[in-house]
Amino acid sequence: MSAPDPQVTVFETVGGQPFFDRLCRRFYERVDVDPVLRPLYPDDAEAYEASERWLALFLGQYWGGPGTYSETRGHPRLRMRHAGFLVGRRERDAWYDAMAAAVADTCASSGAPEGVADQLLGYFAMAADHLQNAPQ
Repeated sequence: MSAPDPQVTVFETVGGQPFFDRLCRRFYERVDVDPVLRPLYPDDAEAYEASERWLALFLGQYWGGPGTYSETRGHPRLRMRHAGFLVGRRERDAWYDAMAAAVADTCASSGAPEGVADQLLGYFAMAADHLQNAPQ
């Protein structure tokens, strides 16, 4: 097998924004039923749906897609946008586990090339660690 072409973004490799939309839908389906995660998300249905959309747009942009997220919301400021939420190890692990399961489902169902899931999971592990703001 040849090495991935460094000129091709993950966004292009997975088929664009629809992949990230599906990934976030699968992630939020898990959030809906997770007793640790659900309290961290808005109760208001409109705000909840918006948070799913923002995440999908952010991820699409991060992985090489259009700058729609930044054009609409400005700089991502990931840590600042989440500073109001208490994120300890329990929340970090619940978030990562839900996202890892969503990545596995989405990559398998979309036929994503080998290695894409590992790239995504590496980023999500780093992001989950970065957002921890409470003691163990």
